[in-house]
Amino acid sequence: MTPKEVLEKWIDCFNASDVEGIAALYADDAVNHQVANAPVAGKEPYAGCLPGSSQRLKMVCIVENIFEDGE
Repeated sequence: MTPKEVLEKWIDCFNASDVEGIAALYADDAVNHQVANAPVAGKEPYAGCLPGSSQRLKMVCIVENIFEDGE
C-alpha cells in the first residue's frame, strides 16, 4: 500500500469504528504519541483507546485534503 492508501484505509476504518482494522495497519511495536496524554506503546494497548472500543461516542474523520509528494 502507498502511504496515501494506508491513510485512506485508516480513515475508512476509523469512521466505521473498526478498531481491529485500524490496529491491523500498525506494527506490533508501534508507538502512538497522543497530544494530551502519554504515548501508547503496542498494538493491543492502542486498540483499546480507539473510538469504538468503548462505544461511548461516535467520532468521524472528515478529510478535506490529502497531499502526497509529487502533487
